[in-house]
Amino acid sequence: MSNPEVEEIWLNSPNRIFVAKSGVSELTNIVMSSAEVRDLVERLLMWGGRRLDLSHPFVDARLPDGSRLHVAIPEVTATHWAVNIRKHLVRGKSLQELADLNVMTPTIASFLGRAVQAGLNIMVSGSTQAGKTTLLNALVSSVSLRSRVITIEEVFELKPRLPDCVALQTKPANLQGEGEIPLRRLIKESLRMRPTQIVVGEIREAESLDLLIALNSGIPGMATIHANSARDAIAKLQILPLLAGENISHEFIAPIVANAIDLIVHTTILRETGVRKITEIGFITGRVENNNVEVEPLFTFRPHPNSNPNSGDYETGLGDPERIFERRRL
Repeated sequence: MSNPEVEEIWLNSPNRIFVAKSGVSELTNIVMSSAEVRDLVERLLMWGGRRLDLSHPFVDARLPDGSRLHVAIPEVTATHWAVNIRKHLVRGKSLQELADLNVMTPTIASFLGRAVQAGLNIMVSGSTQAGKTTLLNALVSSVSLRSRVITIEEVFELKPRLPDCVALQTKPANLQGEGEIPLRRLIKESLRMRPTQIVVGEIREAESLDLLIALNSGIPGMATIHANSARDAIAKLQILPLLAGENISHEFIAPIVANAIDLIVHTTILRETGVRKITEIGFITGRVENNNVEVEPLFTFRPHPNSNPNSGDYETGLGDPERIFERRRL
């Protein structure tokens, strides 16, 4: 945990303990006993106030340093407890710092900063470990210092550099199955807290509908979503709200997505080197055809062939990126 090069630690079994450094995993020579693993998890959960038992075989919790803990136990797992600790790394807290780390160019960092200042609604997409939360945190930190930001997460991870920010976290049910507070409830409650910006750490299910409705009410916002590309992210955003009920249809959702989201920023982890990179930025034009929301490429990363996979250039789309700032003139 004290090694600054280690990004994540996971235990598949007491004698199979891995770490990730710069996005690349490696097996360690650490060996523990099953009792030591259980004792470790119990001590980690004491601070977060979360519980783990046969009726709740999964748990997500936050550690004192901001790192995120996830544990799964049998009979969900076959034999051993599966433990993941994603460390809270301090590097890359601003868009400029991410540009210095080669996640994007300074031009794109400036463009995204202006988009946030203009109150555009931004969706960050990517795979697991692609740097979505880090990028979202940098985007949120770029909002005006006069803004009141409400962050909504399953486990606290975002730490924007803002004077007026309230962080909300979901709450699991108690032993009696009562008292659960899901993301959907938090999004609705946040609208009563005088927000000038709503930020959802990650949307996975029906809470996407509540976020879209909030964004269509004139409150700017941001969120992350798992997807393989910018277009896939928008397509997924049209599917997830259908989980909210049978009366929700594609015909109803498509125009809402087209009008609520302005930019989709897709980030990728390059598997050969573990480097994170923004590979696509798309503009949601507002047009819908056959229930398909139009996504216009603004910036696309093109690696140089037969060279270092980290090297490449950004190709700009046919349209002028400057015109997007007319979309929501404050």
